[in-house]
Amino acid sequence: MAPAVLIENLQKHYGDIPAVKDVSFKVEPGEIFGLLGPNGAGKTTTIRCLCTLSKPDAGKIEVSGISVINKPRAARQRLGYVAQEVALDKVLTGRELLQLQADLYHLPSAFAKERINQTLEVLGLQDYADQKTGTYSGGLRKRLDLAAGLLHQPDVLVLDEPTVGLDIESRVVVWDFLRQLREAGTTVVITSHYLEEIDALADHVAIIDKGAVIAAGTPSELKDRVGGDRITLRLREFSPMAEAEKAKDMLQELPFVEEVIINTAQGNSLNLVVKPQSDALMLVQQSLQEAGFPTFGIAQSRPSLDDVYLAATGQTLLDADLAAAGMRDLKAEKKQSMR
Repeated sequence: MAPAVLIENLQKHYGDIPAVKDVSFKVEPGEIFGLLGPNGAGKTTTIRCLCTLSKPDAGKIEVSGISVINKPRAARQRLGYVAQEVALDKVLTGRELLQLQADLYHLPSAFAKERINQTLEVLGLQDYADQKTGTYSGGLRKRLDLAAGLLHQPDVLVLDEPTVGLDIESRVVVWDFLRQLREAGTTVVITSHYLEEIDALADHVAIIDKGAVIAAGTPSELKDRVGGDRITLRLREFSPMAEAEKAKDMLQELPFVEEVIINTAQGNSLNLVVKPQSDALMLVQQSLQEAGFPTFGIAQSRPSLDDVYLAATGQTLLDADLAAAGMRDLKAEKKQSMR
C-alpha cells in the first residue's frame, strides 16, 4: 500500500528567501502525523505545497501514490484542507456554506444532503446549522471549517494550526474529533507549535526548523533519544554570561550530569540533562550552594518534545517563536521607516 503522504526533498523559495530548504517525511494511512515547529519554520509552506496551493521549486510530493505536481486535480480529490485562518461567508448559514462546498466538489444532490447532515451531527453543529456563520463563536467556526474539509470524504485531512486561538474547551472538542477520524481510518496531518497538542495526538512527528526536518519519529522515540531527566535552573532572573559559564563548568563535573546548555533567550538559564535518579535535583542544589552560586529557580522534569527541539537547535520552541516575532517586528519597522 502506498503511503498516504510522501514528501521527498521538498524545496520552496519566495524570491531569494528559502521558505523550505529540504523537507522529507512519510505518513502512513490511518495515522495522525504532526509537523511541529515555531512560526516561520516552513510548516505552512510545506502544507500549501502538499495541498496544491503553492508549486514547489524542487522535490517529490505524492498523496496515496498520486503525484501532486503532475496530477494536482486527482490529488485534490483525496485531500481535505483546513487553513489556519477560518474564512467563512458571514451571510451564509452553516448548512448553506456546506452545500456550497458540496457543489464545488460536484457531489450528487442526495449524497451531499446526507453528508451535510452527518458532518453537522458528528461535529455537534445541528443546533447552529441554520444560523448565519457571522453569529458563530471561534470554536463553532473552526468546527464548521472542519466539516467543510471533510464533506467529500478525503483520504487525507490536512489541518494548519487547527486549534490556534481556541479556548481549552473548544480545543478538547477538536482533539476528540481528530481521534475519532483516526479510528475511522482517515489520515490526519496537522501542523502546530503547541507541544502538548502534538504530544497528545500524533502517532509520528517531524520537527521542522528553518525550512528543514531536524528530527522525526514517534513522540516517545524522539524523547528517548535525548536521554535522561531535565533540570532547568536560573541563578538569577538575568544572570551574567560569565557567571552562567562558571556554573556550567562546575555542574558538568558532577558524575550524573550528561549535558549542560546555557539558554541565552531566557536570562542565561541552565538546562541540564541528568541520569534518572531520585536525588539529582537535591544534589544540583547542594553543589550550587557549596560553590557559592545563588538559585533563583529550579525544576526537574521528564524529557519533552521541547527538549528534543532544544537539543537540536539550542533554543526552545517558545524562544524560537519569540525570535521570529521580533524579526517580523523589526522588518515592519524598517519598512515603515522607508516610507
